[in-house]
Amino acid sequence: MNIHIGALKGDLNDFYLKHRAVANKASVSVIGLGYVGAVSLACLSQLGHRVIGADIDERKVDSIAWGTSPIVEENLSEYLTDGVNNCLLAATTDIIEAVSETDVTFVSVGTPTSEDGGCDTRAIEAVARSIGTALRDKEGFHVVVLRCSVPPGTTLTIMKPEIERMSGKKAGQDFGLCFNPEFLREGTAISDFHNPPKTVIGASDLRSANILSKIYQPVDNNIITTTIEVAELVKYVDNVWHATKVCFANEVGRLCKPLGIDSHAVMDIFVQDTKLNLSPYYLKPGFAFGGSCLPKEVRAVTHLAEKLNVDVPMMGALIPSNKEHIDEAMRMIRRTGARKVAIMGVAFKSGTDDLRESPILDVMAILMAEGIEVTAWDPAITPGPQLSEQFNYIKHACPHLEDVVNDLPRILKKSREEAASNAQTIVISQKSPETRSLAADNPNDATVVDLVRVFASAPNTPKYAGIGW
Repeated sequence: MNIHIGALKGDLNDFYLKHRAVANKASVSVIGLGYVGAVSLACLSQLGHRVIGADIDERKVDSIAWGTSPIVEENLSEYLTDGVNNCLLAATTDIIEAVSETDVTFVSVGTPTSEDGGCDTRAIEAVARSIGTALRDKEGFHVVVLRCSVPPGTTLTIMKPEIERMSGKKAGQDFGLCFNPEFLREGTAISDFHNPPKTVIGASDLRSANILSKIYQPVDNNIITTTIEVAELVKYVDNVWHATKVCFANEVGRLCKPLGIDSHAVMDIFVQDTKLNLSPYYLKPGFAFGGSCLPKEVRAVTHLAEKLNVDVPMMGALIPSNKEHIDEAMRMIRRTGARKVAIMGVAFKSGTDDLRESPILDVMAILMAEGIEVTAWDPAITPGPQLSEQFNYIKHACPHLEDVVNDLPRILKKSREEAASNAQTIVISQKSPETRSLAADNPNDATVVDLVRVFASAPNTPKYAGIGW
């Protein structure tokens, strides 16, 4: 049976009653029959769910109701046709009725850029009101799933209040609320649905998470469940990262061309490194980069680009961005009002005594210039002749650090306890069992400024502050 434009209530009821239970699968309404909505509708019907698509655009509804794709996407028309022929797929302009006659509602409406550069959520607000109206007289627990790309907080501060206001019901108790970002690429969307890179479900309650997880289990056995806000931001971070990769590769191309170097040969080798280049490594918020390689070579590449008259704004922004992170650490320390600060870790990373361009040295230099007493401890550093070469390098490459380098033999203490003695603020700049236990014990009840996330879960206490969490 096909439900066409402006379907009558009786038509949808008949469709619902005939196909109420399809192998114990939840029935799903999909609001918004654009790219994501149409693909989700078709693929869910292929998984055996009874689905109803809803949209205010009669052209889209009519096309889908006849099993024809309103967009160009491989295999989408075939999926839609199968859904209609198997009496699993219908479409209507009656959003309220579509919600009323299903168990789960996916929302995939447009969220274009607003005039101020933000996200236009008016379509979400309108749909939320319709959903709330439908839920007002609907019995049973209904799950609402937002799938649009939206700023964190949209689901709970915009969608939830509208649904609760119109329905008179409470989220997490009378209905469920989820955010489920999509990771569908145009041209391969059907394949991506059935072989997802990941499935992320942010849920208001465990019951809703379980209902939605069951829908996705046939295509993903490793579903990630989290909070709604984390799930919302994951989608933004994914796409900004993809944009970053495109810009980075293009800047490499612009740099290679005047040098007569094959940029594809360079990047073909680059992507073969899955230990560092294409991996989780370096992709955890923490402190600024430093060491003998990264700062020096970023400067070298941007200098080379200037000589070649090639504009590489993303690469050129790396050093300023890194400095901003050092500045943020300073702002955090200043807010504690401490007059004595203990630094746990002086080398640019743990497990080495390499001080070259260690970003914490900049922090120490600023603190000392502001008259704050600074002590430090690093298990890998013992002041002595072996450090003189590094000291000379630092004085040459970073002359603004000469005072702190000269004072380092005095600042460094033999033990973490000695360094932390009487300190009002402890700055953790290296992750290790020793720094973790010091932050946990905190014998002086000092404020802990954590630059490296020594705890898996950040403590909820005013005496602890993480730089990116």
